[in-house]
Amino acid sequence: MGWALGFGYFAHALRWIVEPFMVDAARYGWMAPFALFLMAAGGALFWAVAFWLARRMGGKGLRLVIALAVALTAFEYLRATIFTGFPWANIAQAMLDTPAAPLLAIIGPHGVTLALLLVIGLSIWAAREINTLVYPLAIVVVVAVIYLSPAPQPVVAAVDAPIVRLIQPNAPQDQKWDPAMAPVFLERAVRMTAEGATPDLVVWPETSVPYLLEYATPVLADISDAARGAPAVIGIQRREGVGEFYNSLAVLGRAGEVRSLYDKSHLVPFGEYVPFGDLMSRFGIYGMAATEGGGFSAGASGQIVDLPGIGLARPLICYEGIFAEEMNATDPRPRLLLLITNDAWFGTGAGPYQHLAQARMRAIEQGLPMVRAANTGVSAMIDPRGRITGRIALNETGSLDVALPPVLPVTRYARWGDWPVVVLLLIASLIGIATRKRLTIDEGTDAP
Repeated sequence: MGWALGFGYFAHALRWIVEPFMVDAARYGWMAPFALFLMAAGGALFWAVAFWLARRMGGKGLRLVIALAVALTAFEYLRATIFTGFPWANIAQAMLDTPAAPLLAIIGPHGVTLALLLVIGLSIWAAREINTLVYPLAIVVVVAVIYLSPAPQPVVAAVDAPIVRLIQPNAPQDQKWDPAMAPVFLERAVRMTAEGATPDLVVWPETSVPYLLEYATPVLADISDAARGAPAVIGIQRREGVGEFYNSLAVLGRAGEVRSLYDKSHLVPFGEYVPFGDLMSRFGIYGMAATEGGGFSAGASGQIVDLPGIGLARPLICYEGIFAEEMNATDPRPRLLLLITNDAWFGTGAGPYQHLAQARMRAIEQGLPMVRAANTGVSAMIDPRGRITGRIALNETGSLDVALPPVLPVTRYARWGDWPVVVLLLIASLIGIATRKRLTIDEGTDAP
């Protein structure tokens, strides 16, 4: 039952996973159905084990309800961490647009998952097992309070808040690296950078400069000229040494010099790199997002970059924005989260919006605003409560000037991460094991 439920859940939630394979359908299209099946089946395995353990340890009734909530939360945590982790479609995302969303800042996504599963499980148990309306009605009242109470108000930017310009060149993935089209998209981004009043910061999306960093000096100077003295953040690839390629974020100064540089550290398996890449490349097997050797190399994690006139920023490139716990490794605390991405890979369906939703969760968890620049959208300014204060819609070409919201005090989740929930899950598991043994002994004693 657990595997079947998980397979249905992940097959629906991850249906966008076929889109990257269709960008170059002649080469990768045949993999699309297998990718969806394997991703759904792999995620469902975590649910299957969780259901099996809950049944083994939980017995029945209320005990089973609690055991299932604990086990499923524990295995969702494992899904987010082991084998490089893949926390996409976390159950807590269901609470994002409810008044319960601020709980993310206290107990994080796994804590919210546990709370949600307990509420759902206890509601079902109470409705079926208790011969009174008191308990079901009490749970209905609790749920109604959560969903119907006023939502937190957006964090209002100060009158003198820095103005950030988001650039969305809207380059379709099948044209993005075409030698005839790449200069067109680059010129489009430069032109939008130069338009209107001068902002305090300009942010371009991931890999928006179609040249390796060492060959891009004239282009970087053009970008800085267009920014008219404002720092410009760009996405660019670079090479270091022999066969070391990086997916990078660079902060440009007034003359086009690189003031800060960040190399993506959490790479997409089989997308940006292939395990044993040098060996695999001999057989023509590469990551879809990179065709140099076995793909990209990983940079150092937990870095920050300095944005002149703005402050420190925690840089994130695409996929890195889905990992909640990794946001907590930054010291000192940054002024903002800075995410650049190319969601053209995800198509026009659920993928880009799910990715945006996870970015909003990270902002809530950290109590920090997020600047999000996406190639084809959705580019957005997100306040520390997860509210979008400005956006450029999916598949639109354009720029947006928007004020940077202030920070909130350091959240409990930013300070403690997932450890409180992990400890709680361990304690609950130990109690379950101990009481299960006691029940087994008692049943053996009572046997004739």
